[in-house]
Amino acid sequence: QLQVVESGGGSVQPGGSMRLTCTIFTAVLDYYAIAWFRQAPGKEREAVSCISTTDTSTGYANSVKGRFTISIDNAASRVYLQMNNLTAEDSANYYCAVVRHHGPLTFTLCQPPSAYSDWGRGTQVTVPA
Repeated sequence: QLQVVESGGGSVQPGGSMRLTCTIFTAVLDYYAIAWFRQAPGKEREAVSCISTTDTSTGYANSVKGRFTISIDNAASRVYLQMNNLTAEDSANYYCAVVRHHGPLTFTLCQPPSAYSDWGRGTQVTVPA
C-alpha cells in the first residue's frame, strides 16, 4: 500500500490560483494512474483530473478544462494540480488517488473512485462566494 499525501490547499479569492501537490511515497513512480478527486459537503466525490505515468496522457472534467492543469514530476514522485480562475464552485476537499495502470488515460478512464487503491487524506480548498 502506498502512502499518499496532499498539500497546498487553503483559501483564495475568486479568480485566484492555487497549486496542489500530491506526494507518493514509492521508490519508482512507474505504471500508475494518478487522479485528483474533490468532494464538497453534501455532494458525491467527483473526479477532477488524472494522469498516466506511462505516457503522461491526461483527462479533465468539463468543469475544469482550460482552468486546471495536471502534471507530474517522476523524479520527485509528485503530481501537481495547478488551478487557475477559481470560483466558489471549486471549493471542496481535494483528494489524490493512485492505482496501478498501464497505458494512456482519458477522463472516462479516470473514474470511478472505487477503481483507486491508495488515497491521501485530502486538502481543503476554499473560494468564498
